[in-house]
Amino acid sequence: MTNVLHRADRLRADRTPFVLATVVRAERPTSAKAGDRALVLPDGTMEGFVGGTCAESTVRLQGLRLLETGESTLLRISPSGESTEREGLLTVANPCLSGGTLEIFLETMIPAPLVYVHGEAPVARAMVDVAQAVGWEGVRGPAQQLPLDASAVVVASHGRDEVEVLTAAVKAGVPYVALVASRKRAAAVLDELPLTALEKARIHAPAGLDIGARTAPEIALSILAEVISKRPRQTAPPPGRIDLPLLQPVAPVPAQPVSRVAVAKDVVCAMDVAISPDALQYEHEGTMYYFCGSGCRRAFIDNPARYL
Repeated sequence: MTNVLHRADRLRADRTPFVLATVVRAERPTSAKAGDRALVLPDGTMEGFVGGTCAESTVRLQGLRLLETGESTLLRISPSGESTEREGLLTVANPCLSGGTLEIFLETMIPAPLVYVHGEAPVARAMVDVAQAVGWEGVRGPAQQLPLDASAVVVASHGRDEVEVLTAAVKAGVPYVALVASRKRAAAVLDELPLTALEKARIHAPAGLDIGARTAPEIALSILAEVISKRPRQTAPPPGRIDLPLLQPVAPVPAQPVSRVAVAKDVVCAMDVAISPDALQYEHEGTMYYFCGSGCRRAFIDNPARYL
């Protein structure tokens, strides 16, 4: 499963959230064995192997649910018993399994919050260092490539591309947008922005909490403290980019935000199934039905009237 781990490294580098599923115990008869791994991506696609279609369906559904919360858990899939949940352990009864039991650790990988800083000022450089010191990701970059998954966009460029960056960040819905400037200059910049009064009110200008900061690192600390106090409690979407038409255009990367899991009921076995591109499905009389495994799908195709 080396390829799965290499793929996981690439996803981390791209700041794409995912769930790493690792089989830690397999009770025969099962097609999976301890050490098998798979990835669950935000759109429900899976890469790797953690068992047959019935087990895969359960891992997909629970993996997508964990991407909503950012938590990790041990998943126990058994062909009998009851579905139960307690701290750190989720047991799912899947009657379609071949008879064995699987225990799979679902580890949710959510990118660290990202502070995107535009500018070359000492405060801009200090922002990157302070963000990294608290376990966040701090990046300084050009105005043309603002990441959609930023928790904060801070402009500290002393006049360079301020209007374009602030406007793009607000329009993109970045949770925290700020300008490093004096009160007088901040007011002048806000007057230039092609935004509504409500949109301008979202910009923190001057940036940071009033803690009496004087040096660049202290100012950076005051800004990050304000970012943390204002940040929404939600998981980050995977990456994308905002093109600024007034600057050199950059080809956008499509974003696939983590959204609430759409669930269908398998009409054969009554299992919950995540609606995703990889899910087993069959269209009957204009309606799409989803199945936890190939056995349920075959049974339905052979005799739809029995289950409708």
